[in-house]
Amino acid sequence: MKFWQFLRFTDPVQLTPLAQVVEDAGFHGLMLGDHVVFPEEVNSDYPYHTTGKPFWDPETPWPDPFSAIGAMAAVTKRIHFSTNVYVLPMHNPFDVARALATLSLMSNGRIELGCGAGWNKEEFDAMGVEFSSRGKRYNEMIEIMRLLWSGEMTEYHGEIFDFPRLQMSPKPKIAPRLLMAGDAKVAMRRAATLGDGWVTGNFSLKNLPDKIAAVRALREEAGLADKPFRIVASVNEVKVDIYKRLEDMGVTDILNLPKIEEIGPKASQDDKADYIRRFADSYLRDFE
Repeated sequence: MKFWQFLRFTDPVQLTPLAQVVEDAGFHGLMLGDHVVFPEEVNSDYPYHTTGKPFWDPETPWPDPFSAIGAMAAVTKRIHFSTNVYVLPMHNPFDVARALATLSLMSNGRIELGCGAGWNKEEFDAMGVEFSSRGKRYNEMIEIMRLLWSGEMTEYHGEIFDFPRLQMSPKPKIAPRLLMAGDAKVAMRRAATLGDGWVTGNFSLKNLPDKIAAVRALREEAGLADKPFRIVASVNEVKVDIYKRLEDMGVTDILNLPKIEEIGPKASQDDKADYIRRFADSYLRDFE
């Protein structure tokens, strides 16, 4: 079982020292969130809170994850880095592919992309990207990025993207793994058939087993059951026995998802470091 620490909502200047704390504590990796802007008026339903509304305010920091990962990778040697989740269809596939290829090369392959389709229409509108077609755009971007990472001359002719033969360099020695998020049926099917792994929502142990079984069934249906596949779970019950039960269900990674009060912008750097060490001491040692 691998453990990841989430550092969303963290002041960017604290990320490099906290990355060193995460590494020293024994975590496998560290994850950051992704939003570009916070529209003043948000009518879209936020799917991961009972109120349907975001639980952070406009001043909450959302640093560019790739810039931040580059800085953190430079001061660490072992831990991996991922987003959770990067709103992939809101961005450009060429920019994302190049950034990830560069990060992978410069970090010796310690880069993964946790990505999702997004929920905030108002943010898509501000970025000038059509919200209603984000699913098709998402699927095509996955195909395009993998073609670009081949380092070969390639072309693509899809419904959203269309380009003649071209080549991207540098080629990553280790292509970034794509961990796809979402518990809607279309999102789970996308993860099972196109992804290198699936990232769960913050589920309870009551509903997570059915979700895991559904993803594994989709893998089998697609003839992919014997291929490597990661399941990254975050649950709201933090207990060693629950983590062990999840491991028995096929979960390969646990994401520690602290409350905003524990690791958000109002907590000091020392408070966050203490929290990370306490979690590691309480849970990681049982899975060494």
